[in-house]
Amino acid sequence: MTDLLSVSGLSVFYGAKAQAVEDVSFAVGQGAVVALLGANGAGKTSIMKAVAGLIPVRGSIRFDGEDVTALPTRERVRRGIVYVPEGREIVGNMTVRENLVLGGYHLGGRERRTRSETVLDLFPEIANKADRAAWRLSGGEQQMLAIGRGLMAGPRLLLLDEPSLGLAPMLVRRVFDRLGAIRKETGLAIMLVEQNLAMTMRICDELHFLRGGQLVGHRSAEALRDSAARQEAIDAYLGAASAA
Repeated sequence: MTDLLSVSGLSVFYGAKAQAVEDVSFAVGQGAVVALLGANGAGKTSIMKAVAGLIPVRGSIRFDGEDVTALPTRERVRRGIVYVPEGREIVGNMTVRENLVLGGYHLGGRERRTRSETVLDLFPEIANKADRAAWRLSGGEQQMLAIGRGLMAGPRLLLLDEPSLGLAPMLVRRVFDRLGAIRKETGLAIMLVEQNLAMTMRICDELHFLRGGQLVGHRSAEALRDSAARQEAIDAYLGAASAA
């Protein structure tokens, strides 16, 4: 599989001495789903923000064969790298449809309307609430809106940060089912930060485990289909609480 994203020797610092990520290297293939797993503070979100161009880094980030390490976030979005942050960050006093328009701000009016209708078709849960204020949506619906807003930009690589955060188990399953369908229908590559291993296993191809800002393990999803191998990975990298 050809690499769409290649990260090499990535390090992230906050301030002069606080290092959040140390010498991390990994790749995301065309159309692949790659997960970053680890406890809070492991460096997962810092890596996502680095790939999105939101924080300065050391190392190299290549996208579709080109070095994008120094490119601003806006240019990365234009090239197809789109970040859906932890906590959704929708604009609550704007309608669902207006939030979608924000995601396609760089598009012409006709293309923006076409993509908006496509996104609403993907998420029927919010389609009939398109003219409702976003704050009135449930947590699961707000997460679908956040993902839909990201899709408005026409990403080739979607960076999803903790999509299950704060959701009831039934809503988590619904969101992940929708992600699986989008991946199957569009061939979209996804980089996923998540703590729920069981849900992650449903859609991902590869898993990278982080601890203290470093990559400490890598497994293919296929290798973890076996329950004993999965438990071994949980015990080694995550702790029993992440098995749920």
